[in-house]
Amino acid sequence: MSKLYRLLTEEDTSAFCHKVSDALAKGWELYGSPAYAYDEANGIMRCAQAVTKDVPADYSPDMKLGQQ
Repeated sequence: MSKLYRLLTEEDTSAFCHKVSDALAKGWELYGSPAYAYDEANGIMRCAQAVTKDVPADYSPDMKLGQQ
């Protein structure tokens, strides 16, 4: 059994909410508080949310986390 970790990031639009909602629907759990920061290089606000998930497989760097 392994606990997987992902940091979801996206521009501050509904796309971020959909990305987090999709992860929750696939069994990922929120981890900590969301973050919100200004991306000066692109002139936009960005959101981030960490999520975790317990999986029955042993961890491998080759895992496609978004497909777990």
